[in-house]
Amino acid sequence: MHLSKHHGLGNDFLVVLRDDVVPVPDDVAAALAVRLCHRTRGIGADGLIIGGLAVRRIACDLQMWLYNADGSRAEMSGNGIRCLAQAVIDKREVTEATLMISTDGGLRRVDVKATGPGEAWASVEMGRITSAAPPERWHQLDLDPARPVAHVSIGNPHAVVLVDDVDAVDLLEAGAAVPEVNLEVIGTGPEAGAITMRVHERGVGITEACGTGACAAAWAARDWGLAGAQVVVHMLGGDGEVTLDGANVTLAGPAVHIAANDVAETEGAP
Repeated sequence: MHLSKHHGLGNDFLVVLRDDVVPVPDDVAAALAVRLCHRTRGIGADGLIIGGLAVRRIACDLQMWLYNADGSRAEMSGNGIRCLAQAVIDKREVTEATLMISTDGGLRRVDVKATGPGEAWASVEMGRITSAAPPERWHQLDLDPARPVAHVSIGNPHAVVLVDDVDAVDLLEAGAAVPEVNLEVIGTGPEAGAITMRVHERGVGITEACGTGACAAAWAARDWGLAGAQVVVHMLGGDGEVTLDGANVTLAGPAVHIAANDVAETEGAP
């Protein structure tokens, strides 16, 4: 089984490309994700992406299935889909492409272009931000009732909280209290119209960046009057660029190829 490893702002993924869109059984893919994504006993990654190439399909160029490091399935990843797009142009041996990718969160358009050896830049039409219900255990975070909070979905669930100091939050404890959502804590700046974000991702834990989280955070910041239509989101792994057009969101950022691996297949693996 051939796979490649990529990262988007430090959010890293293992990518397997297949020549069809027949889904891999969930239990097989989940077990493979747990085995390969383990940081010390596997290759190590935040998630596993299986891409099914669908060259002759009208609706999309390929199907994306995403599994978190714990084996749970996720609807969408803004960083992961850029990594998948880079893997596709590498496989096709082209320097740029426009791809329509079908995800569990909906159809996404990705414009990807190689920018250097092992590096690419991609812009992703991420869809619409919609409101979402708070997680059941939200009260366990013991937040100040007056603190701004946004519960939203961009194909996957997010809770965005404005705090005075993002580094002062015990994000591991807070994220563990609401494991069914991606939790973002954000602060203003440091420059005008930008925000700083830390994230605890569902099914993974604290990660260096989260693309869907950056979109949710940028939308919340604009809603709270802290940013405009163009928002730079500073994260531990680097900066994401978010463009807001009403409830529609576009995310732009890099994808970096780390390595390619041939891995012994387990029974039933893709």
